[in-house]
Amino acid sequence: MVDTPVPQPFWTQPVTLAGQHVRLAPLEPAHADGLRAAVRDGELWKRWYTVVPRPEDVDAYIATALAGQRAGTDLPFTVFDAAGDIVGCTRYCRIEQANHRLEIGYTWYAARVQRTPLNSEAKRLLLGHAFDTLGAIAVEFRTHWHNRQSRAAIERLGARLDGVLRNHRRLPDGSLRDTVVYSITDREWPAVRSGLRSRLARS
Repeated sequence: MVDTPVPQPFWTQPVTLAGQHVRLAPLEPAHADGLRAAVRDGELWKRWYTVVPRPEDVDAYIATALAGQRAGTDLPFTVFDAAGDIVGCTRYCRIEQANHRLEIGYTWYAARVQRTPLNSEAKRLLLGHAFDTLGAIAVEFRTHWHNRQSRAAIERLGARLDGVLRNHRRLPDGSLRDTVVYSITDREWPAVRSGLRSRLARS
C-alpha cells in the first residue's frame, strides 16, 4: 500500500493565532477604525524610519495587504491585546511557498503595548505557525538600518544577521533606506522557541 502524501496547507490561508497576551486574527476591512485608533497612539506614522500608515491611509493599507494575500505573497493579521482591543498589525510577507521561506514584517503596535510581553508572544505564535505548521525552513526579518529599537528586538529573538541591502528602498519622504536582513532557520527555531518561552515566563 502506497502512503498518500499529506497535502501542505496553503501558506496564505487565513488563521487565528492566540495566546495569553495577544490574539492575531485575519485582517479585515472592518478593523479599520480600530487600526486608526491604534496608529494614533504614539503618532506612529511620524517616525521617519518606519512605514506606518497615517490614520487617513488605513483603508488603503488594508486593501494593499489583502491584495497581497490574494496574490499569494502575504498573510496579514490584526493584533488584539488581552482585553480584545485592536493594537496593531503584522504580516507574513514575501511568501515563497515553493522555497519554504517567508518574512515576518509590516509590524507596528500602539505605543501603550510596546515593550510588553505582547510582542514576544506574537513572535512566538507567528514563528511557531511558520515552522511547526507550514514547514518553513527559514523566516526573515527586515528593518531600517536606523531603526535601533527594531534591530535590538529582532536580535533579542535570536535571529542572525544575513546582511545589509544598501540603498534598498525609497521611502515616502524621498530618503533611501538601507535594509538590515536577519533570519531564523528551522534548525535554530527550537532554541529561539525556548528563549521566547523563558522570557514570557519571566514576564
